[in-house]
Parts: sequence; structure tokens; C-alpha cells
Amino acid sequence: MRLLLAEDEQEMSNALVKILKSNNYSVDAVYNGNDALDYIETEVYDGAILDIMMPGMTGIEVLKEARKNGITTPVLLLTAKSEIDDRVEGLDSGADDYLTKPFAMKELLARVRAITRRRDEVVDTNLSFGNVTLDRLTFQMTTDVGSVKLGNKDFQMLEMLMTNPGQIISVEQFMDKIWGYDSEAELNVVWVYISNLRKKLKSIKADITIKAHRGVGYSVAEEE
Repeated sequence: MRLLLAEDEQEMSNALVKILKSNNYSVDAVYNGNDALDYIETEVYDGAILDIMMPGMTGIEVLKEARKNGITTPVLLLTAKSEIDDRVEGLDSGADDYLTKPFAMKELLARVRAITRRRDEVVDTNLSFGNVTLDRLTFQMTTDVGSVKLGNKDFQMLEMLMTNPGQIISVEQFMDKIWGYDSEAELNVVWVYISNLRKKLKSIKADITIKAHRGVGYSVAEEE
């Protein structure tokens, strides 16, 4: 899953990025409200963590503007303030949850899981194409022959492909969505994961295949 983190305290931001990445999230980190609004309106995120007190625009101002422009990304607000009025204003502005500093990292991760889970509940838990069913909750890929549990990145790649059957997804799109802009991963890591997915599809006798389009990207199609 890909998250946007807007936190102006550099040390806090670095710590949060480290924790989130160690829990298999891709993270884009920004340090002011103006950049936060630009990112949330131009990129696709599974969730956003916005500090309320930021230079440029506050987290609540970013949230209000994003919601006014039709952005439905789940948002968790962070703030050092604990007054009831601030919590109410944040929630009334369209926030999905609210966390007061200081907080335990375990609680932050639980809140992030909760807001992203709510979004997932609006879509079907199971994604199917050909004889393959992909369970979005368990990361299990299944056919009538057997099943394989996918790792986080394997799952995200196959989900992107199966959500858009026949559509070519570029290497850059995979990198942006799964690894994030700040990743030091090389582009050929996509090929490595695609190769791994092909082996797993073959192991359960899937009747779909991942096709390579030289210099363009990859798509999934039913075998002929």
C-alpha cells in the first residue's frame, strides 16, 4: 500500500517513514501543507497521514481543499493538540481518524490499518480473472488446483494487473505505486517480481498469463 506522509518535523518524519516501510508500506514524505495538497491531488494513495500544524497550509486546510476537489483518500490527522474542538474540526473536515502526539507507533499502525481497511470494504474482497481468484484480505491466490499466499509486493502487482485486464501497466507505474518515488530500488526489480509471479501462477495451473510488452510494460490476459 502507498501512503502520503505530511509531517514538518524532519526527525519525526524520518522515524515514521522507517516504521511504515518496515511494515510494507510505500511512503511519499513531504514537509509542508502546500506540497501535501499537490501530492494528494495528483497521485493515487491508499491513505494519507497529515500533521495539522504545518507551514504553508495546515493539515485541516489541506484536507478541506482535497475533499472539496473530490479526493476520497482516507486521512489520519496527527497533532500535538488534544482539545475536543480540534478533534471535532478535523473529523468534520473529512478526516477518517485523529491521533494526538505523542503516540505509540503500534497505535499509529493500527489506525492506518483501520482507515485503509474501511476503504477496502467498499470494493469486493475477492478479485477474479480467468480461473484465478485473488483475496485482498489474505493475499491468497487460488485456482481449483491449489493456492499460494503472496508477499506484499507480489500481491500489489497482481492486483494492479487483474484490476485492469488487458491494459498495459508500465514499469514506472509499478514503481510509483508500489515502491514510491523515494525508493532506491532499480527498475529491473519489477522484472524480478513479474518472473516470480509467473512461476506462482504456473504452480497452481492458472489459465492467465502475464505478457511483456517490450519497452512499454506488462499486462495480464487469458491464455489462448
